[in-house]
Parts: sequence; structure tokens; C-alpha cells
Amino acid sequence: METSLYLPVKGFLEEAGYIVKGEVGGCDLVGLSADDPSVVVICELKLTFNLELILQAVDRASVADEVWIAARVSAKGRGREADKRYRDLCRRLGIGMLGISDTGIVSVIVGSISPMPRTNPKRRSRLMREHQRRKGDPAVGGSTRTPLMTAYRQQALGCASALATGPLRVKEIRASVPDAGKILLSNVYGWFERLDRGVYGLTPAGHDALQRWQPV
Repeated sequence: METSLYLPVKGFLEEAGYIVKGEVGGCDLVGLSADDPSVVVICELKLTFNLELILQAVDRASVADEVWIAARVSAKGRGREADKRYRDLCRRLGIGMLGISDTGIVSVIVGSISPMPRTNPKRRSRLMREHQRRKGDPAVGGSTRTPLMTAYRQQALGCASALATGPLRVKEIRASVPDAGKILLSNVYGWFERLDRGVYGLTPAGHDALQRWQPV
């Protein structure tokens, strides 16, 4: 599973000075530096180096300052990481390669030294905003087929937690959940019900959500 590569790569990027979170904006890992403006680093994970991994990295180039790809290195030394053509392609594209051993040791195969073009500022801004609004790092990079703990879901759970003991007015929830008004009104997940003007309660689905996810 790609998720087994997440913590080693996260640790590698954190040692380089980035705040790293998983599954942000469809990217396996996103790191932001503390600089102003922030440096955006994206890393995509696969169990083996392949063309799909490079294509993903090329797509991320429009929103990142650095793009890396990471995969397990072949124990027999016969993987793509040993193919000079594959490494040269990454160099030409400015994509860094990270190899992860079976013991979780991360090694740099190709450095990400070429600046990646910024051609989609709106997408870049959305990615940074989601990273910054998300509390902690609740999603493991490389996860598939499971609902992601996005910043929106975190705030929705905050509303559900506040309503767990009974109905409340929006203004009573807004102190802990800034976007409570929008979240309760849109009711994307079906967790809330409007009982009166500005008053909301929790549906059975909302109670189930609190059982499944702990508010962050």
C-alpha cells in the first residue's frame, strides 16, 4: 500500500523544514515552508516507479515549487530507479526521485533542483488554503477508497459535536466553528436539521458521524 511510504517521506520533508500533510487537494503529500510567501512542495507515492507516477508529478507542476515522486526501491536493483532513461527524464522535467527501502530509509535518487512553472495560481491558492485550514494531519497520504478528513469535514464535525447534547443557535456554535452558518445551511452530509430560524439540531446521521470520526 502506498500509505506505508507516507511516514518515511513525511519525515524526510519535515527534516527539510516543511509542514507536511497528507491527501491535500488530491496530492499524496503537500509541504509548506514557513517562508512568506511559502514554498510549496508536493510528493506523489507509488509502490514502484512507473510512467503514471511521472504523469501525476507533471500535473502537480502547475501548483508547486518542487515536485517529488517516491516509491520503494527494488531489492534486486531492477526497478525503474536503476533505469538511466527514467532518471534522466525526471531531471529534464525537474522532478525529484525518492527511493524508500524496506526498512523505511529514504534516499535521494534525483534531486528536485529545477524550478517548476507556476501556471495555475487559482489551483495553487486552493491547495495552500486547504493545507492551512486543516487541523493537524488527519489523512494518510496514498489513501484511496476512504472518505478524506478535509478542513470542511473537520468543521462539520465540530458543529455536530456542539449539537450532540441538544439544539443550538448558529451564533452559539460560530465561536468554535467559524463557518458554522454556511455548513449548517448547506448540510452537505445530511447531519443537521433546521428546527427554527437560526436553530439547528443533529440528525441520526450526525450522531453516526460522531461515532465514526472524532472531532479534531
